[in-house]
Amino acid sequence: MNSREMLELVDVLAREKNVDKETVFGVLELALASAVKRARFPGEDADVVVHVDRSTGEFSAARRWLVVPDEAGLMEPDRQEMYSDIHDDYPELVPGDSIERPIDNVDIDGAGRRFAQDAKQVILQRLRDAEREQILKEFLERRESIVTGQIKRMDKGDAIVEVGRLEARLPRNQMIPRENMRTGDRVRAYVDHVGETPKGKTVILSRTSPEFLKKLFELEVPEIEEGVIEIKAAARDPGMRAKIAVMSHDQRVDPIGTCIGMRGSRVNAVTTELSGERIDIVVWNADPAQFVVGALEPAKVSSIVMIEETHTMEVVVAEDNLAVAIGRGGQNVRLASELTGWQINILTQEEANEKRDEELGRIRTEFMKSLDIDEAAADVLIAEGFSSIEEIAYVPEKELFAIEAFDQETIEELRQRARNKLLTDAITREENLRKADDSLLKLEGMDNDLASRLVSGGVLKAEDLADLATDDVVEMTGVDAERASALIMAARAAWFEPKDAE
Repeated sequence: MNSREMLELVDVLAREKNVDKETVFGVLELALASAVKRARFPGEDADVVVHVDRSTGEFSAARRWLVVPDEAGLMEPDRQEMYSDIHDDYPELVPGDSIERPIDNVDIDGAGRRFAQDAKQVILQRLRDAEREQILKEFLERRESIVTGQIKRMDKGDAIVEVGRLEARLPRNQMIPRENMRTGDRVRAYVDHVGETPKGKTVILSRTSPEFLKKLFELEVPEIEEGVIEIKAAARDPGMRAKIAVMSHDQRVDPIGTCIGMRGSRVNAVTTELSGERIDIVVWNADPAQFVVGALEPAKVSSIVMIEETHTMEVVVAEDNLAVAIGRGGQNVRLASELTGWQINILTQEEANEKRDEELGRIRTEFMKSLDIDEAAADVLIAEGFSSIEEIAYVPEKELFAIEAFDQETIEELRQRARNKLLTDAITREENLRKADDSLLKLEGMDNDLASRLVSGGVLKAEDLADLATDDVVEMTGVDAERASALIMAARAAWFEPKDAE
């Protein structure tokens, strides 16, 4: 291959593969370097570099060595030189620089058929990679979120989808369950992300993502694309059921009716695309409690309690409405939780009453013990809305004086007892924390109040906690069984750490 033929080859490959000439030159140089290395340095891990003149097509080759400091030693003898060995010949070089020595008499035509075949194979492979990257770059620049393509082949359960010149991958776990996809089928999917594969980067598609559901509604409902209606959230059980929360930025537009369409035409089009997936459309509400009530439809909610600390909603429904609220296999409540972002616990009225009685009993016992009062006085405080010693100690005095059942002297005494109790608890907590070992205090999920209660029960170290059962920790601290179990497992983690060899 002479210089003119090399330039012609670059020009032809650039046009055929739709990549720029500089990319082809780079690939050609890598291919020539690989071929020179095999021909001139068989059995060595030589670092060979080739430069092709962009205007004349002539090329030159050189072998390169990296200069390394003496203390590092030669890790790759075929590619490295010790600084002390080259310093006299190359005084201007320092560790980290490279030495290049020209390779003379490199003749492609005289190197034999294997030389040419090796170069051709590397060039074609590198160009295929460059072409794939160029196609991917062009696709990503279009910023398409939904694509339609044809399944080119199946690969270990995944579908390879041809979208124009791009080959995208639709993994088996991103297909709607029970979908039977075959080679040649047309398929629409959401562009989820760009993933790494052994062959390089590729576009990963999804038909199960909630974003796919949103984008399908955008295609079917012009008001969404125009910004009149907004989809605030979506949750899916792919192929079975989904929920979307919508809101209207124009009071004259009904968001639910607009998304459903005339005789259900719009929502039915989305359902058909999703293999019959049933879609509930609810109105988004800035009030979390109202949003949860809407998300649980068609269930009718009797009452709801919002627990900010645990981001939980306790929802009470009638006994005959329980199955509807929970849904088949817990589907309705699970989707409502995903849609709203709140953990939803469904209770019947009887269960809610039992839980309320249990909580009131706990508060009553705490008041009687901490304030040294009888049950009747504790019930008066509960009836007035007090639920903790802190509230009695620090609420504005006028709220306490509004309790008609107590005179001013009694109220002042209760307030003082509450403050004394809190002060005593704080002193006890500080003393307990001084006794506690760091191994206990630094456990994941531990806090000062919990550590203090454990120390009061004789648990001073993580090792002591590790020996306890879940019920013991629950009884000692008052935390729920799940948290108690997590703390015990954290304490037992040291049991499974490898010990240093003696």
